[in-house]
Amino acid sequence: MENHFSDDDSGGQAVSFLLEENERIHLLHPQQIIAYQGPSSGRADRLMDLKGMYRKKKLIRADMTGPCRFTAALPPGYRIKSITLNGDDDLLYDFKHLFYYSEGISMQTRILSMKNMVVTRDVVKIKFSGKGSFGLLTEGTVCEAALDPVKPLYVDAGSVIAYPENASLELTVYGNHLASQHMSYQWKMTGSGPVLFQAGRQNRRFEQEIREDGLLKRFLREVLPFGGVIIK
Repeated sequence: MENHFSDDDSGGQAVSFLLEENERIHLLHPQQIIAYQGPSSGRADRLMDLKGMYRKKKLIRADMTGPCRFTAALPPGYRIKSITLNGDDDLLYDFKHLFYYSEGISMQTRILSMKNMVVTRDVVKIKFSGKGSFGLLTEGTVCEAALDPVKPLYVDAGSVIAYPENASLELTVYGNHLASQHMSYQWKMTGSGPVLFQAGRQNRRFEQEIREDGLLKRFLREVLPFGGVIIK
């Protein structure tokens, strides 16, 4: 399978897929397909299972079988992060980010702790295994940082895409009194392995502040306790 990306003037992106003979992927957002070339039988839409319906809030997935090529449109600011597996993956992912996965990839659920359920508003995370690839829908650039068993890494809680199953997580803030009051909640993470996080969520906030906020509103957001959370 080959992927090619292109951008338009509005900030949106399109991703093109080229599938070889009998190669198959499962696309979880079939309504985003804007162009297709191949036999009509190369696309078969199917009802998702109950777990998939609940996690994606969608009913239909598209099974795409090669040889074919097709293009899917992405909203402005969103990107696809493709990940290739050759066995087990130690990372836990949020199912809502999943855009496609290839034949040969399997998923197992991991139930979160009660504390993490309350914060993330999700019950489970997904662990992938097998041989193949899958694609994650992300806001902006995907960054990666390595965890340390002793020195904690602080990452904006809403920006985390994936983290190792062995990681220790604590919801917190950091910095001095003023910094801790107006920042978003952070995951304090220790362990070993990589953490993936997206940059677009913060970029959207920054752009909104630059374009729309007046001086008084920006001052109150910075000075008031938790002003960044309360004042939108």
